[in-house]
Amino acid sequence: MRRLALVALLAALAPAVTSALASSTSQSGMPNREQVRLNPADQAAARAAVLRRRDLGSGWAGGARTPAPPSTITCPGYEPKQSDLVLTGASDARFQHTGLVLQKDAQVLKTRAMVARDWQRSIVDPRALSCLRHMLSKQLQSNERLVSFRRRAFPRLAKYAAAYRMLVRVHAQGQSVLVVIDLVVVGRSRTELTLTTSAPAAARTAIAAAEVRVARALLARVRA
Repeated sequence: MRRLALVALLAALAPAVTSALASSTSQSGMPNREQVRLNPADQAAARAAVLRRRDLGSGWAGGARTPAPPSTITCPGYEPKQSDLVLTGASDARFQHTGLVLQKDAQVLKTRAMVARDWQRSIVDPRALSCLRHMLSKQLQSNERLVSFRRRAFPRLAKYAAAYRMLVRVHAQGQSVLVVIDLVVVGRSRTELTLTTSAPAAARTAIAAAEVRVARALLARVRA
């Protein structure tokens, strides 16, 4: 029962991390989202760069999902501009195994310059880390407590690469469980890839190594 409860917990936490990046709206009430102009070539490129079941071995369930519509990150005093970015391709996939949840999304922007601007605004800006921590904390339930959230080292597999780790203490059925949630963001050319991993905290070393392997494999598939 404890294992089943943990699996259910991880399945709930992984989408919360991703939705934190896509659930906010501009405080001014004006749209501040990427423009959406999907085209067949970039849609195919986005689909090629997400996780597939054969990437993960046996025992995994899940597959491709409909990508969430573009939104924006916003916090008091920090709202990186998105409205001058044009999304031309998007794909999403999510997989679950006992004690593990992986979610991967890919987006293709119209130009390389747009990817560079997005990275400077949403990753490099020193306000981004505290904003992301704030947004993720808001997603937690009453029985979940944020233990830590930090940026962590990640190999520079591409021009753009960043990783974050979140530790959450969860109280359920009279027990306390420590869960690790990793967020890895990499980009090459016009493509941005985001990998979210949730697992028991005891597996943190193993999943860090696996994330590098997965990111390297997916970057090799980038077409745009």
